[in-house]
Amino acid sequence: MAARRKQTGRRTVAAPPAGASRVRPKTTCAALLEMKRAGLRIVMLTAYDYPFARLADAAGVDVLLVGDSLGMVVLGYETTLPVTMDDMVRHTQAVARARPRALVVADMPFLSFQISPAEALRNAGRLVQEAGAEAVKLEGGERVLPMVEAIARADIPVLGHLGLTPQSVHRLGGYRVQGRDRASRQRIRREARQLEAAGCFAVVLEAVPADLAGEIRAAVRIPTIGIGAGPDCDGQVLVLHDLLGLGLEPPPRFVRQFGAVGAAVRAAVGDYARAVRSGEFPRAEHSYGSARRWK
Repeated sequence: MAARRKQTGRRTVAAPPAGASRVRPKTTCAALLEMKRAGLRIVMLTAYDYPFARLADAAGVDVLLVGDSLGMVVLGYETTLPVTMDDMVRHTQAVARARPRALVVADMPFLSFQISPAEALRNAGRLVQEAGAEAVKLEGGERVLPMVEAIARADIPVLGHLGLTPQSVHRLGGYRVQGRDRASRQRIRREARQLEAAGCFAVVLEAVPADLAGEIRAAVRIPTIGIGAGPDCDGQVLVLHDLLGLGLEPPPRFVRQFGAVGAAVRAAVGDYARAVRSGEFPRAEHSYGSARRWK
């Protein structure tokens, strides 16, 4: 039987015959490049542990980013700066144990790559060899090109990150939109091309004007992944806790909350607390009986 054709918003693709297996292929860096060429949007989401990695992967996410944002949303720090390599290794291991079809990318935390290319390569190697990452991400442009080149030469895929770079929060004077003036726009465009030439397979654009993100997307062959960078990127990434509404603080402007999980958790825990205090839980059906009567 001939394969049916399925119309998508961007192109027509072949749909498998009825009853055929629909096992999702493993996402690779090369697959992401093909998605850009085909005009297919890339879905990236952060994950920091085994259960959420399994759920996000089952939902069809293309890339799971073990972000150093875990410092703020999981560990309770005010910035990402206190996150260590040991933190990143531990959380990446948890995500990798889910054996996701999505590509697993691990952030390189503060001071894990800035010291020297050799140190950057050593720590990138830890994330791949010890933690199970399939690619690493590091922040910065021209200043980190030697580090990107060293890691890429070792055949470790590198995801770049331009615009608002949270590890530079003190130099930037806060979490502010970048690329609004002529000089910074030119610099970010130039650095995107430099990261591509240095070996990055894709680049995250964070908190930059939408028109600048569109210009960069057109100027580079590698995929651009936006967060607070408007719709004209090849894909989007959000922090899982922001997407689910798990945070206690209002999310940034660029976040769309697709769920109210935090409210549901508070309600469920509140119901549990009331049931315990009232003696309504546990009941007999939640208890074990003896196998025989003891004298």
